[in-house]
Amino acid sequence: MGVEIKGSRVTDEEFAEMEHFVREYLAASVESEDDGGRMRWYPWHSAEYRFNHIRNVVDIAERIAAKEGADADVVRVAALFHDVAKLEADQDVHAEEGARVARQYLETHGDYPESFVSAVCASVEDHSYQGPLSDLSLETRCLIEADLLDKVGANGTALMLLRMGYEARTHMDAAEMVQRVLERGREHASRVESDTAESIAHERIKRVKWFREWLEDEVAGMDHARYGADED
Repeated sequence: MGVEIKGSRVTDEEFAEMEHFVREYLAASVESEDDGGRMRWYPWHSAEYRFNHIRNVVDIAERIAAKEGADADVVRVAALFHDVAKLEADQDVHAEEGARVARQYLETHGDYPESFVSAVCASVEDHSYQGPLSDLSLETRCLIEADLLDKVGANGTALMLLRMGYEARTHMDAAEMVQRVLERGREHASRVESDTAESIAHERIKRVKWFREWLEDEVAGMDHARYGADED
């Protein structure tokens, strides 16, 4: 079971204010860079894309938390702040910087118990952990699983096709690129541990397989056999 934190209920109004803060923080991070933002070399690495990714992770994390018995408020607030520093900090320290921003916000906007603030910040700080998820709290596991799953499935496929356009690839490369999404999805699915996350991963991977097969059926020159037999 997840942590039980007394008095940590986050109202919808408070959460909406947090969302506004995170969106504005991301936008300010980009605007403060002379070159248009540290990660603006791909169009989806923008404040708008990053905030949309965060919202996706919040939704998935809430779904996992509800099924797995985690503290819903810790999970959704940690998910909201997990990439808040992504556009201003180096990749290897963005989690720690995100935890710092989250703590500063929570300590100055409301009367949240220290146990709640610490749990949220611990999840944000640990969300880039590459070891076994069993090493972490249930709330952090929910966040990491949601973060992994966001780019699995239709969303991951759409992002890959967008990348194709940015790199001036032709539609003949589409099946190969979608295959990469499928392989990455399987890799990410191998890391999740909860039954809920495994179920979500299975459904999303199935959608990618279908899409790739439809492409191969409709576009001349795409060879289904080149990828070999699919795994279940």
